[in-house]
Amino acid sequence: MLKHLLLPALLILTLAGCQQGPDRAALEQYASTAMPADTELADIYQRSCQACHSRGSTGAPLTGDEAAWEPRLEQGMDTLLSHVVDGFGGMPPYGLCMDCSASEFEHLIAFMSHYPEAP
Repeated sequence: MLKHLLLPALLILTLAGCQQGPDRAALEQYASTAMPADTELADIYQRSCQACHSRGSTGAPLTGDEAAWEPRLEQGMDTLLSHVVDGFGGMPPYGLCMDCSASEFEHLIAFMSHYPEAP
């Protein structure tokens, strides 16, 4: 009986290991240097988001850390926008960008929540 339970568990763990994203060092390196391609978004990101989302020590999900962003994204964009506007946990109201639009916040969230595919 135990053999029948262990084999599927090992198979699942093996397959999960094959689908892992970047290792932690690569993720932290990416987060510390990532910048949106759009120059206006890059300016906003640099002055309002980067300080917290580029360092693992702040508690904010790192830019590119899809695993950390996944449960947040599952809440839906309306909830994420509400957290940005109202502040949530350590997130300050408006993410320190008082003049940002909802569209800009959505684009920044999309940028920060994905790790780029290897070329």
